[in-house]
Amino acid sequence: MIVRTGDFSDPQILALLREHLAGMHANSPPGSVYALGLSGLQRPDIAFLALWDAADLLAIGALRELTPHTGEIKSMRTAQAHLRKGAAARLLEHMIGLARTRGYTRVSLETGSGDAFEPALALYRKHGFRNGDAFGDYEASAFNQFLHLELA
Repeated sequence: MIVRTGDFSDPQILALLREHLAGMHANSPPGSVYALGLSGLQRPDIAFLALWDAADLLAIGALRELTPHTGEIKSMRTAQAHLRKGAAARLLEHMIGLARTRGYTRVSLETGSGDAFEPALALYRKHGFRNGDAFGDYEASAFNQFLHLELA
């Protein structure tokens, strides 16, 4: 498995981004989805990453710089065919390592609530993320939650 900068012209990446957004909208009420689509991920403050196994796309995710000392995990999604094979953990570990390299002292994320989000929440908690307050421009609701990882 290798992590590379994601290519927004790659058909596999575009398909997984569409799947990601469709899943977020299917599992969250209108107006409560903060997932970034193609245009939102193509910003200079975002490192968009893709995890590959040869020619197979396993997962995508992004690390957004909020401040010079804090980052945010965005738009993580594992390809359906590669669920529960360690792809999401590998990509998350890479993003945490990138955050450390950048000198971040905290990495945060916003995600949905409900049963559909439990596998992702378990992964984040296994890697040290803890529930906390809203951050950035987010507003707390019954449909989302916020997790933070303090980096020593």
